[in-house]
Amino acid sequence: MSDTTACHRIGEAARLSGVTAANIRYYEKEGLLTPGGRGSNSYRLYSAADVHRLRFIRLCRAMDMSLDEVRTLLGLDLTSKADCDAACEALDGHLEHVRTRLRELQTLEHDLLDLRNRCDGSGGHCRIIEALHAQADAQPRLSTARAPVPKRHV
Repeated sequence: MSDTTACHRIGEAARLSGVTAANIRYYEKEGLLTPGGRGSNSYRLYSAADVHRLRFIRLCRAMDMSLDEVRTLLGLDLTSKADCDAACEALDGHLEHVRTRLRELQTLEHDLLDLRNRCDGSGGHCRIIEALHAQADAQPRLSTARAPVPKRHV
């Protein structure tokens, strides 16, 4: 974008981009956005190009892209063949994540339906709660050492 004049305070940039002021500050901290500077009153100032960048980030995040994926796409050039290839590679990786997540969600849906079908509300006790307690008891006991947290995409 050609307009780089910093003229919007953070609240206005948030309104124009659809990104909250808190997220704008977070994206700055993460290096996804560098504001054009500060006014004489020390307020952060954002240009039209910054607002466009925020909209781009918001769009990518709405597609469930990680900050690293967004960072990769922001670093690519519109006219470079190599960067086009890199964008395709980034999207292919993200598609694989989405497909994996869909499989996980389908499994979760199946498990929830199975659980829901255990009880019709007519018995003396709730078979859903009973099944949840049984599943909780069947979970492996964790040692006092911290188990590694599985890495999620976002």
